[in-house]
Amino acid sequence: MNLTMHPSSRHGRAAFALAGAGLPPQVGIGFKAIHFEAIADDAMPPAFVEVHAENYMGAGGVPHVQLTALRERLPLSVHGVGLSIGGGGALDLAHLERVAQLVQRYQPSSFSEHLAWSTHGDAYFNDLLPMPYDQTSLLRVCEHIDRVQERLGMRMLLENPATYLEFAASSFTETGFISEVVRRTGCGLLLDVNNVHVTCTNHHRSAHAYIDELPLSAVGEIHLAGFATDADGDGELLLIDSHGCPVADAVWDLYAYALRQTGPIATLIEWDNDVPAYSVLCAEAHKATGVMERVTRARSLELA
Repeated sequence: MNLTMHPSSRHGRAAFALAGAGLPPQVGIGFKAIHFEAIADDAMPPAFVEVHAENYMGAGGVPHVQLTALRERLPLSVHGVGLSIGGGGALDLAHLERVAQLVQRYQPSSFSEHLAWSTHGDAYFNDLLPMPYDQTSLLRVCEHIDRVQERLGMRMLLENPATYLEFAASSFTETGFISEVVRRTGCGLLLDVNNVHVTCTNHHRSAHAYIDELPLSAVGEIHLAGFATDADGDGELLLIDSHGCPVADAVWDLYAYALRQTGPIATLIEWDNDVPAYSVLCAEAHKATGVMERVTRARSLELA
């Protein structure tokens, strides 16, 4: 990875130097409270668990009792959904402080957020909204990431978005924009393979080319999830990043393609809607483990 920081990045070097050890290159699951007992009783649980930061911003209660118990047994990934990294205004410093307190309390192996926005002024939108990829957005996103990394004292991972529209004002491709953010700030990349498939299908682009254009040496985690199908106003196929069903065959194939470039990477099964039984999540995790093992064996033979 190119560690050269852009002069405008005030805190990139310090943030990178404070990076954590990262997650193990194995498969984990997104934690849901209904699965706590099943995980506690599992002699061979997933390699790590991931939680949404915003679900643990209270001071105590059952959520923290459960998370404390999990953290004592498994590596933890904290995934933010509310920092609005791509927002047009300044970061919500009160929200960042709550995230920082959570990170300090649990010392996770990884913290990640989205290349998206969800706030405008005093309004909060319960969604991850797209942004134009232009010079103004680039400077703002880099400033926000610098601020987050400096406050958390660790390198954050930036997740590529699932998008349903594009802006005529963009002067960067999405992959070019992400690459420049990574170069300027020293942040890592959370490669959401389902988002790649959704975005490239919706915009009639090659998912393989999209992955090839990313700074893959910066990938610290991969996400896998399910999508829903719909139609746009012209009746054309529209994929929705729904996180409510099993991983599709096309996404499994794209996952294998990505692993051939990166080697083994910590991989998360995301399932946030219509959450299934723990056994179903474990079956998806085992499938991901199988793909990772097959690709790793094939890469080893190619390099022998």
